[in-house]
Amino acid sequence: MLIRFEVANFRSILEPAELSMVAVDVDRPEARPVASLGASLLPVAAIYGPNASGKTNVIEALQWLVDAVADSLRFWDDSIPIERFAFLDGGDRPSEFTVEMEISGVRFEYVVELDDREVVYEALFHYPEKKRRRIFEREGLTLKLQRGLGAISGTRELLTDRVLVLTIARRFDEPLVGDFSRQLLDVQSIGTWRRRARMLRRPANTGAWFDGARPASQPETRGRALALLRLADLGIEDVVIDKVETQDRVADLPVQRTRVRMVHNIRGTRGLLELVAESEGTRTWYRLIGPILTALEAGSLLVLDELDASLHPTLSAQLIRLFADPATNPEGAQLIFTSHDTSLLNHLNRDEVWLTEKGEDGATRLGALAEFAGERVRRSQNLEKAYLHGRFGAIPDVDRTDFLRSLGLIG
Repeated sequence: MLIRFEVANFRSILEPAELSMVAVDVDRPEARPVASLGASLLPVAAIYGPNASGKTNVIEALQWLVDAVADSLRFWDDSIPIERFAFLDGGDRPSEFTVEMEISGVRFEYVVELDDREVVYEALFHYPEKKRRRIFEREGLTLKLQRGLGAISGTRELLTDRVLVLTIARRFDEPLVGDFSRQLLDVQSIGTWRRRARMLRRPANTGAWFDGARPASQPETRGRALALLRLADLGIEDVVIDKVETQDRVADLPVQRTRVRMVHNIRGTRGLLELVAESEGTRTWYRLIGPILTALEAGSLLVLDELDASLHPTLSAQLIRLFADPATNPEGAQLIFTSHDTSLLNHLNRDEVWLTEKGEDGATRLGALAEFAGERVRRSQNLEKAYLHGRFGAIPDVDRTDFLRSLGLIG
């Protein structure tokens, strides 16, 4: 499970911004106790804030790190594609990333500092018996390994200024490195920014849960997917996936494409409608089924940008409950999402809500609602009402003066 993520000097984020999954209120089923940490971890975290306040940049920073670990060896030949803060001294400082995870009761900590020319510092630590031990640590091209980790000694031969040690070391058969890298690379991210960018790591495909492509037994696998689809009460009874032959317009050759159709029961009559003809909300929910079930099965992290963009609030609330309830989430999967939908605050605890604001210097600030402005928010407080009344800030400051003046309606 993710314990915390911290980033500095990435896009609109200049000073360190930390998102913590450590529970404040531990006396509830949602908080998962981890004995080795002496704390409990949360399965859900939500980030709220005005447009352009940096909500997306917080979660995109995490996915940037995931993509970097997956692909730095292949794609960082000429430069490191990092976007640092554009103002003040952002261009003179390295970007910094820290991710901590709990894996099989052991805490892991991964730290990276880099700019567009080189990896300045990188380290992976773990805490067996609560004591910090180095797995590897590099400064520039100097690499130190934990004694006894000869299995990854070949990393030195492939190491360059613009390759992450973890990218190389995860290819060797070393359990400590392998366990951490697999957990990190299992992170799935979905959102509008992923469609705009080159997607290095794609989220799980929903179709695989319906068409038998997964190794699990087909009836059980398909049953879970179908139950989740019906949970949305979309009037859909089944899914039919097949291949159809079409004509490639460019090559003018016959090609096969996968066709997904929803089965509707209309007054006792079975009707089929292609997925592309369904509503945006139905298509969004269908595409989420694969990533959701994959995360719940593996106990991994699912990150959603703009959860409310195409989903009804009731359905968004159902998704939150799937991750919050130990009965439907026995493996400790986690959900992190951004949203403008304040009604979802009624389904969240105070320690599950984070707020972004942009300061006068143009930099994003991320803060925990549970400790807003140094004042502890009451557990019993109506979060939606307080948020909408500006109690926590992080809402748009709407001033129509300039717009009205441009229309000549005021002097």
